[in-house]
Amino acid sequence: MLFVAPAQAGNGAPVVMILGDSLSAAYGIPYDSGWVGLLQARLTERGRPHRVVNASISGDTTRGALARLPAALERHRPSVLVIELGGNDGLRGIDAAEMRANLRRMVELGRASGARVLLLGMLLPPNYGKAFVERFHRVYHEVAEEMRVPLHPFFLEGVAEDRMLMQNDGIHPTAEAQPRLLDNVWPVLEPLL
Repeated sequence: MLFVAPAQAGNGAPVVMILGDSLSAAYGIPYDSGWVGLLQARLTERGRPHRVVNASISGDTTRGALARLPAALERHRPSVLVIELGGNDGLRGIDAAEMRANLRRMVELGRASGARVLLLGMLLPPNYGKAFVERFHRVYHEVAEEMRVPLHPFFLEGVAEDRMLMQNDGIHPTAEAQPRLLDNVWPVLEPLL
């Protein structure tokens, strides 16, 4: 499902598009309580004309997002593209090389459309094995370095470690955690605006 957050600016407002999975799709919480909804509120409060488009789908992988990205870029023409993906790739055991190639291609497509790109990294639980977990996390750093895009290495920093900030499934942050997620993203996002 695609959410377009309302903005005070007109149709000519610059667009910040979030391409993510359930962590950005406000899974299990009201949409406006999610970090993406809070981002629109922060931009508006600070007098920024940007309109936020949430192109996140719960359960999405880098493969699925890559398939739908060209149409989303054509439709919304973002000035900033935030990529928050890969967690489901890791949880499903998808090969790190495929995830890397998909993330690289999304960065390329975003840039080709004129967008500045931000990559949000993820960590996997240790039960996936040290080698797999390290290889998975390294992908974000490799893509960011190679493609020269800003990276927040662990999007859930300060949240995943606190059970009180996670829903009962242990995977999805609560509504109370969402301001922290926005605060994690803001320092690397703001310079791109």
